Amino acid sequence: AANLALVTDFCAAFAARDMTKIASYLAPNCSYRITETAAPAVGAAAVERIKSYVERSSKIEFKILDSWARGPIVNNERIDSFTRPDASPAYHLVGVFLIKDGKIEEWTDYGIRG
Repeated sequence: AANLALVTDFCAAFAARDMTKIASYLAPNCSYRITETAAPAVGAAAVERIKSYVERSSKIEFKILDSWARGPIVNNERIDSFTRPDASPAYHLVGVFLIKDGKIEEWTDYGIRG
């Protein structure tokens, strides 16, 4: 239950666009992959990658459609929406999170197509 709450709170933190708060959920050497085919960004590079999306958007919403946890693994199906001056994309994703010591150690998003 604690791992599921951690990921839910992490996703909710994007609405405030506060990188200090968002980064507080991540382990120091967190591995982040924006899609299953992307190379992972690790540690400070992961935070910088996330920051680039946050800074380009005036509004962010992660709408969780379904979520479940099994031990240290949390999966959630989401629709992530970003409001930007040039476009307002939305992505239908499944996020897979590995939690260790109360922090997100790995995060990979898988795009849902069709």
